[in-house]
Amino acid sequence: MEKQVTILNKSGLHARPASEFVKLAARFESEITILLGTKVANAKSIINVLSLAATMGTVFTLRAVGPDEAEAIDALSSLIERKFGEE
Repeated sequence: MEKQVTILNKSGLHARPASEFVKLAARFESEITILLGTKVANAKSIINVLSLAATMGTVFTLRAVGPDEAEAIDALSSLIERKFGEE
């Protein structure tokens, strides 16, 4: 399952929101990746997520494969849409 999302918070996917994102992703059994251009990042790895250097307005694809893929995509996209609670 895939869903395209846009980073909406002003500071982008910096350390705190990336940490929240990775912690949430780790709750799911599914394999979750972030696709940004030619980059593919493991959504359960803080180093991978930070390496994307996603700023406000960055559009990427969330991909989840596994038994709880729909729940994972819904939860992670919701976290992004809520701007990680920053605003």
